[in-house]
Amino acid sequence: MHMSWPWPEQSFSRRRALAAATGLAAGAVLPLAGASRAASAPVGEPALAAGEYTNPVIWQDFADIDVIRVGDTYYASASTMHYSPGAPVLRSYDLVHWEIAGHSVPVLDFGAKYDLNGARGYVRGIWASSLAYRPSNRTFYWLGQIDFARTYVYTATAAEGPWSRLTTIGTPYYDAGLLVDSDDTLYVAYGNTTISVAQLSPDGRSQVRTQQVFTTPSSIGTLEGSRFYKINGQYYIFLTRPANGQYILKSSGGPFGPYTLRQVLLDLRGPISGGGVPHQGGLVQTQSGAWYYLAFVDAYPGGRMPALAPVTWTSDGWPVVQTVNGAWGTTYPSPAVPAPPRQVTPMTGVDAFDGTSLKPRWEWNHNPDNTKWSLGNGLTLRTATVTNDLYWARNTLTHRIQGPTSTATVQLDHSAMTDGDRAGLALLRDSSAWIGLKREGGTTRLVMVNGLTMDTNWNTTGTGYEAASAPVTGTRVWLRASADIRPGSARPGRFSYSTDGVTFTRLGPDFSMGNDWRFFMGYRFALFSYATRALGGSVRVTRFELATP
Repeated sequence: MHMSWPWPEQSFSRRRALAAATGLAAGAVLPLAGASRAASAPVGEPALAAGEYTNPVIWQDFADIDVIRVGDTYYASASTMHYSPGAPVLRSYDLVHWEIAGHSVPVLDFGAKYDLNGARGYVRGIWASSLAYRPSNRTFYWLGQIDFARTYVYTATAAEGPWSRLTTIGTPYYDAGLLVDSDDTLYVAYGNTTISVAQLSPDGRSQVRTQQVFTTPSSIGTLEGSRFYKINGQYYIFLTRPANGQYILKSSGGPFGPYTLRQVLLDLRGPISGGGVPHQGGLVQTQSGAWYYLAFVDAYPGGRMPALAPVTWTSDGWPVVQTVNGAWGTTYPSPAVPAPPRQVTPMTGVDAFDGTSLKPRWEWNHNPDNTKWSLGNGLTLRTATVTNDLYWARNTLTHRIQGPTSTATVQLDHSAMTDGDRAGLALLRDSSAWIGLKREGGTTRLVMVNGLTMDTNWNTTGTGYEAASAPVTGTRVWLRASADIRPGSARPGRFSYSTDGVTFTRLGPDFSMGNDWRFFMGYRFALFSYATRALGGSVRVTRFELATP
């Protein structure tokens, strides 16, 4: 799950400290997946179709990618930390255009801290994990460790769900990759620096055996983020050196080795200007036999963005990432795949909050109190927490930002707010700001609030201050936040409002969106409603639009 650009040693030391606090080894990366992960022999040059695609293929925050193909459909999973539901399942028919199909972890029921109940789960939760498909029972599997304590396995017969917990396993498989072998045996590769392989029981509910298979040489440093494959009868463990390298372990002697190590890439220039080195992703084979590597690029303040490159193979069975002028290409020829059965659902556009459930583009900041929100004639957010700290407020609903720049506009009915309530639209991370409404003394005002901050232990250090305000009339207002998430330096977020949905007025100064990596997740747009005095008030969001220039 782990990324450490541009200071790998600092990131790992922080991981080690975190692990020490829980008594386990440090490191974290997303495991692998398979369709099964056992695959046919590598082929040479990828078959190319007319046209090209541009990297990043998704300019939204999806890190620690695991990618598989099931028939003519591609699926990927990603880290979500403290957001709920967790572990999104992405779907594509061409490896380039993706939609969010669902989530493998419906609720983070791993302790009260994930409910914002007396403790908080920021930068915990769903780290690098694995997605796989088992043909023998036509079932999808998600596997990941939580809090260095144990491993959870969820299953579903359809990628969009419903997903349910199959089991917990006492061994925490850190940054695990799940392999469904050609004989249907389940194996897990996992670990940080010391890499191990576990064999699971036929029903996937328990561990049969585990064995250390590799120790990373000190000259390399840290390896983690396992993905596990069987290709042409040989076993491969794809490993990440955070956050600038990829290595491969290869065994012709079975899943428990012995393994030989080879470097796949190191310090390769990435396709996003100002961003990092593509790393910590997965391999996948198309229907025509071509291979691709879907990795992510550190690109803060927005997060970690998926990028795709073709892979060829040496005569002795090692993968080679195809580069353009010595770099991961900004463009490549499009994969040669069958015509898609339909167009995927865009990750931008309008949500009127129709239907009976939230669309999978939305994730809550920690688990919601489901008694305090509802759908029907829009999204109603009833206050769920009495606090003066947005970071403690339950039922804050978040949406990834579209890069390189995008704007979120919300139509909000504030007629049911009560004194002491706060509601609005935030740019949410460990340093945050928002535009919204304050209700005091029977009067509602528009405000822009800056200075919400956390320290590196994710404790609140600033609850914000009012940087600008304006009167508001009527019961309906449009709130807008514009975000520039191009990496390389701190970027501006800007807030504005409208009383008619047409003419918008700036409110407050630019908000500087920090590009520090340590929170891992990138900035998000966030809808919130909380009380500072007493519960009982609410707001109704009737429209959300995410638009790019």
